Amino acid sequence: MKPTTFFITGTDTGVGKTVLTALLARYLRERGVNAVALKPICSGGRDDVRVLHAATGGILSVDEINPWHFRAPVAPLLAACKERRRINLAEVLAHIRGIQKRFDILMIEGAGGLLSPLGEGFNSRDLIEALRADPLVVCTNRLGVINQVLLTVEALSRESAAAARVVTMSPSKPDESTKSNAALLAEQCHGRKILHVPWLGRKFELKAGLRNLQVRKVLRELASGLRMGAT
Repeated sequence: MKPTTFFITGTDTGVGKTVLTALLARYLRERGVNAVALKPICSGGRDDVRVLHAATGGILSVDEINPWHFRAPVAPLLAACKERRRINLAEVLAHIRGIQKRFDILMIEGAGGLLSPLGEGFNSRDLIEALRADPLVVCTNRLGVINQVLLTVEALSRESAAAARVVTMSPSKPDESTKSNAALLAEQCHGRKILHVPWLGRKFELKAGLRNLQVRKVLRELASGLRMGAT
């Protein structure tokens, strides 16, 4: 079977990409799906990578999940420059494709938003296109999200935009737009189904998140798109 590849991107940094990736990875693995998650490039702390490592049961090492890590909490391209290092697109793709051959489902979490520069002349959009991955666009359900999602989807190629799924993540403090954003997004995205993950607390706990009925509904919906029969 040809591996299915998801690329989890976002409208910004800190919108919940790691939370969604970890939840989906564990959900699939608990159902016997040979799935794994990567965050090939990151800057700043490595906490997100450790969350993915735990969610996938340590099937890959931290360094396999995240081969390119830089200390400065800025865009990876700039963080690499500060360390006098370079991130080459061909090397990143070679690593991802090597992992891809070992699994049926591969989830790749990007760093920052879709067009945030990851390395020398490439960003998450370039990885999505090169890998022919299905994008998951993650966003925070607050004022401004309509514009952010529309810009992100519009920046994708026509084929990638057609395959993209949009997942809103509840903020700790909802605003007046939070209840209405999903309906307006679906309208503006020409009927595209918008999935919604509730607020899961300031400290994310994977097991507790998986027990949440709304979370399970979202994961079931995403899994059904894989045609794997996960429930």
